[in-house]
Amino acid sequence: MLVESMHTNESDAADLLSEILFHNPKLNERFIEMVENIHMKQRMIGIPFSLKSRDAKDRYIGSNLKNLLTELSSDVINYGTDIVLRKLLMSAIGLEFAQNIGIDYHAANEELYYYMRKNDKKSHESIVTFIDSFYKRINKKDQN
Repeated sequence: MLVESMHTNESDAADLLSEILFHNPKLNERFIEMVENIHMKQRMIGIPFSLKSRDAKDRYIGSNLKNLLTELSSDVINYGTDIVLRKLLMSAIGLEFAQNIGIDYHAANEELYYYMRKNDKKSHESIVTFIDSFYKRINKKDQN
């Protein structure tokens, strides 16, 4: 709705919404309550999480964030940056599919992996091309 009324793309509209919510804590609280109501309580998904206090939710999210960053840091050390970048890329693609198709994240990942197995060479080449381009941009930025 915001996209159409502002004649903008979804990414810019999301950025604007984030900016507004960042500067208006009361609206931010009301917004997250609405999101939890629609996406968890009404759909009966994540009920134990949605019933927690805001402080408990924040602690849970903070703990998960810390754990994920620790895991990724460990993976960089043990497996290298290419593996971690691939892992992050696959997570982003799976999440995008889940949101666009309207299915859960696990099912979206299964669909993604099925497609990638079926189109192994093409999928691999696309990911390698993206990763190479990504590193080139980083290196170019570091040189400036």
